[in-house]
This record gives sequence, structure tokens and C-alpha cells, in this order.
Amino acid sequence: MSIIYGKRIRLRAIEREDVAKFHKWVNDPEVTRGLAMYLPLSMQDEENWFDRMSKSDPDEKPLAIEVRKGRNWKLIGNCGVFGISLANRSAELGIIIGEKSEWDKGYGAEAMTLLLQHGFETLNLNRIFLRVYEDNVRAVRSYEKAGFVLEGRQRQAVYKHGKYEDVLFMSVLRSEWDTRKKEK
Repeated sequence: MSIIYGKRIRLRAIEREDVAKFHKWVNDPEVTRGLAMYLPLSMQDEENWFDRMSKSDPDEKPLAIEVRKGRNWKLIGNCGVFGISLANRSAELGIIIGEKSEWDKGYGAEAMTLLLQHGFETLNLNRIFLRVYEDNVRAVRSYEKAGFVLEGRQRQAVYKHGKYEDVLFMSVLRSEWDTRKKEK
């Protein structure tokens, strides 16, 4: 797959030199608040993750999220499609915007829109979904902006930060994507 360009961001293959930034982000409690992670990760853990990802199916390899800064590109996060079911033509998406100075600028919604485009128009998926913790209001708004709809919840499915929390399931169907595209 070649680089996927949006209006303000691009998605590219992750590189080994990205690992140091990823390590910093996955050890920042503010960044990981909305993720399933709860223990610190060593640099070796992160390098092992990179090695595993580099051997995964090409359609499921994570992508770096970069934003244009002048003539250069700045790494701000990563995202990807995973759990692809060929029989059901479905997959799950995941994202992390680790660079906190770039939060609340709409980059997450743009990245998710690019992933949806890739999922529907390149991978020929029919349903793309994600999971998000109910108290991650910023993420839920971002996903809604990208076209995701709430389809259900697992009540008190996770224990984080001293309380049980619901996990929301949100999805976009191919027919919804096609309708949205025609409206633009």
C-alpha cells in the first residue's frame, strides 16, 4: 500500500525509528487513559511489538499518522485495521493520537475517515467497527464526526481507574459510507 493522503494528514507505514515516540506515548497516563493498556511498557516491549507488526498481514499493519508542519511531516500517532474477517467482510479499527499538543484539532476524525475509505474502497469491507470506553467523550465525538454510529454497549465490561465502565461499540456500514460520499 502506498501513502494515504488526507487534507491535513497522511498515513504511512510505521518505521523502526517511530518506536521511541510510540514508547513515550504508551507510557503517558493521559494518552493511555482511553486505551486497554494499564501497565508501563519497556522499550524492549515496544520493539517486540514493532517486530510482530512488521510480520503481520500487510492489510493489518499499523500506519503512522503524520500532520504537515511547513515542508515537513510530524508524527502524531498511529492507527490501523485489524481482525479482518474475509467471510464477513468486516474489521476493527484502532487509533492513538499520542502527541498531546495535536489533540482537539480534528486529526483523529480525519485519520478515521481515511481508514474508512481504505477499508471500504481498497479492502472491500462491508462493516467497520471499533470499541471505545464510554467516558472517552472526545473520542466518541471524533468517531461520530467520521460517520460511526453507536450500535451497542457492553455494560461494566472493563475496570479502569477504580471503576467499572461500559465499552461502546460503534460501526459504519458500506451503504452508510456510500451515502455519505454521495452527499459530499
